[in-house]
Amino acid sequence: MAENHNAALWFVDRHIDEGRADKVAFREADGQQRDLTYGQLADGSARFAGALIRSDVRREERVAMIVLDQIEFPIVFWGALKTGAVPVPLNTLLSTSVYETILNDSRATTLVVSSELWGTVAPAIRDNAFLRNIVVIGDAPESTTGYAGFVEGAAPMQAVEAGGDETAFWLYSSGSTGLPKGVRHIHSSLRATTDTFGAKVLGMCQDDVVYSVAKLFFAYGLGNGMSFPLSTGATTILLGGRPTPDAAFGIIGEHAPTVFYGVPTLFAAMNASLDGVDNGPKSNLRLCVSAGEALPRDVGEAWQERMGVEIVDGVGSTEMLHIFLSNSPGDIVYGTSGTAVPGYDVRLVDEEGQSVADNEVGELLVRGPSAAEGYWNRREKSRETFEGEWTRTGDKYERTPDGRYVYCGRTDDMFKISGIWVSPFEIEQALVEHPAILEAAIVAHADEHGLDKPKAFVVLKEGQSREAITDLKDFVKEKIGKWKYPRWVDVVDDLPKTATGKIQRFKLRAGA
Repeated sequence: MAENHNAALWFVDRHIDEGRADKVAFREADGQQRDLTYGQLADGSARFAGALIRSDVRREERVAMIVLDQIEFPIVFWGALKTGAVPVPLNTLLSTSVYETILNDSRATTLVVSSELWGTVAPAIRDNAFLRNIVVIGDAPESTTGYAGFVEGAAPMQAVEAGGDETAFWLYSSGSTGLPKGVRHIHSSLRATTDTFGAKVLGMCQDDVVYSVAKLFFAYGLGNGMSFPLSTGATTILLGGRPTPDAAFGIIGEHAPTVFYGVPTLFAAMNASLDGVDNGPKSNLRLCVSAGEALPRDVGEAWQERMGVEIVDGVGSTEMLHIFLSNSPGDIVYGTSGTAVPGYDVRLVDEEGQSVADNEVGELLVRGPSAAEGYWNRREKSRETFEGEWTRTGDKYERTPDGRYVYCGRTDDMFKISGIWVSPFEIEQALVEHPAILEAAIVAHADEHGLDKPKAFVVLKEGQSREAITDLKDFVKEKIGKWKYPRWVDVVDDLPKTATGKIQRFKLRAGA
């Protein structure tokens, strides 16, 4: 009999046989502040699977999830996998029109939604022709089914047989340059990320307590808060609300996580909240991780100096499911993305697909076991991105002579000044080293002669004014060169970002 590769068996049910039934798998830091043990996760996901079957949800049908970070999220996700249905976690911050587009694109037949999000979601499903079941966690409006009622009396169901190459779940890309795309992942991809980055870089163990500001609905957060801790029997702290610096520091203090996953924007804001303080608050952290956008050097250095713990900065993508290029604990060089995670290969190529030399800019390609099958209903885009074993990332990088990779920007964000490629990230990193600036973004903007030059959008630190940055152009000239300084500087309240923290420079270009 062939081995059953249904991912729910290894990530969930295995822990019962290994004696972890009473251990807390998930703990809510807000909301109802509930705990979910490994035993409750195994039973709850089996009963949710039974409820899906009872509601005539068929194998391979999509189960859309617009669910906050709460204990129902893992129950629904793994319960769907146990039936052979395909869970599709969606960004909880999208607009009604985008939900309408995605739900129609995915043809989901079941929707599970947190009641707090119903006001945004309800208009999106008004004309939906595919949904048969609408399940609301919390107070269920008329014409929907409450979550508790949906699972009540359902018989627990064992995980169906599935091959490692069988589609397990979809994730919709963050849409940094347009509408999101459905990315199809297989059962074996989840374990591939835990066997590589989770085990060989993070060194996850069952004694770890983890907290991720990146939510479970996208690739970075799914690994951080679910597959990595479940791979070892660790505990995840969930926060359904907004991860402000105060909220993050509160969790670090109250719940004592050992691993903290952030994004550069939040690390910068948390650093800023410690201005004037020699040392950060005491913590139980052994490691911090950053992804979503390249971590500026000074942000990493300031955090390590104040908190006494390293930030492992890495690069991943929805298409590769998690981080494949990274610094490693004890081998951190801030301002670089490190080296390939064991199990992955990377290379840099020019516009003709030829490998580039050290210190030359090229597009980053990656090869590894967690690559997606492709995009749903986007054949041309799939062919552009997935080239045999290699996946195009759309990121521009340089490789240093010692083999480390330095981020230069997205392919669409790079531009030339006097015929020479300019990295927006290099200028942005110089800008945020100015004592008055919290965040910065650079885009190309045409001067009076129609030639591209750098334009800066900056967010000032609290209490700072425009007068504090009168020296900004000279500051950048001294840092990185006289020809790279921004010719224009706009002070803004915030920068447009995706849910993963990536700056949406295309929106800034449109308004420039």
